[in-house]
Amino acid sequence: MNPLIDERADLLLRGSRTLFRGLVWDVRSDEVELADGQLVTREVVVHPGAVGVIALDEHDRVLLLRQYRHPVRSYLWEPPAGLLDVSGEDPLGAARRELAEEADLTADSWHVLLDFYNSPGGSTEAFRAYVARSLHEVPEADRHQRRHEERDMARAWVDLDEACDRVLAGALHNPFTVIGLLAARSAREHGWSTLRDASAPWPERSPGVP
Repeated sequence: MNPLIDERADLLLRGSRTLFRGLVWDVRSDEVELADGQLVTREVVVHPGAVGVIALDEHDRVLLLRQYRHPVRSYLWEPPAGLLDVSGEDPLGAARRELAEEADLTADSWHVLLDFYNSPGGSTEAFRAYVARSLHEVPEADRHQRRHEERDMARAWVDLDEACDRVLAGALHNPFTVIGLLAARSAREHGWSTLRDASAPWPERSPGVP
């Protein structure tokens, strides 16, 4: 067994019931038998998953958007991102859509940067981060009409190193912002050799399904 590879564990599920059905995610109560035989109850936020885009221009500047996040009552600087909530849409298609809808951009170059669970202690949310380069503006006539918190988002193009410094200074707090920016700088330091094909398998997309 390699200790540096996460492994799926299909422990015995003794029972499962939905406690709450929401607009985006549900809350489920699972009774699971641990490897030593103990029975424990765990409440789980059932999340559809999400994707995000580290969009880099020709000067190694990254696009960040300022969006209101009500649960933490804060405006956070974040790369474009969104839920996997369109039936039949593949993750890369969702990432392309989010980049166009939130940032009015398309990209010729797409790669997988990394995959992670956003809050594995309580949520099934799996997140895939892409790097998008060779960017182009969407023509004004074809731009998405943004609503709600997305309607008036400010945007900023920030040097990647400067953005990473702001993360390490404790100024930026969105998890994808933190993880994505630091991972992008690491990938750049390795000559982008760590990037994966945009259509790389993603078996962790739907974890925790009873």
